[in-house]
Amino acid sequence: MQTRLKISGHPVHPLMMTLPLGLFVCAVLFDLGGVAGSLDFLGQVGYWTLVAGLFAAMLAVGAGMIDLWDVPGGAGKRRAVAYQFANLGMVALFAIACLGRVDAQTHPPTTGLFLVELLALAAGGFGAWLGATMVRQFRIGAEPDVESTTRFFPADARRPRPRPAPDA
Repeated sequence: MQTRLKISGHPVHPLMMTLPLGLFVCAVLFDLGGVAGSLDFLGQVGYWTLVAGLFAAMLAVGAGMIDLWDVPGGAGKRRAVAYQFANLGMVALFAIACLGRVDAQTHPPTTGLFLVELLALAAGGFGAWLGATMVRQFRIGAEPDVESTTRFFPADARRPRPRPAPDA
């Protein structure tokens, strides 16, 4: 199934999801360091990494919603809707954690907010698993655009080239 948003024949949404997931993982790791009390500034770095992750996630979820319209009905559509809900749940939980820290940006999160971040990270991992199964089982967003693929990688470029004979 082809998606509407593509760059050089590749779907945009999977590319966009890697940035917020990476930022969220980094934010949780920074907050873990802040909660553990190793360095004072890690709480502030974790907060602003979380804010950047939320902005990136909103763009990625928007691209996912556009792609959701193109998924045909059936089991693949149900999986795509579950994937979107998992991602929206992750973003909502991280937004709650971020809003709970607005007044204390320079401090690490409380234990409760850190647990919310861990729950959000688990929801993001579940969403990533759902996304991978959409590609493997239902081929959603996986069919290459043959025209752009052959334009950038012609068929003769994939053949192994003969090695020159060694000098005797």
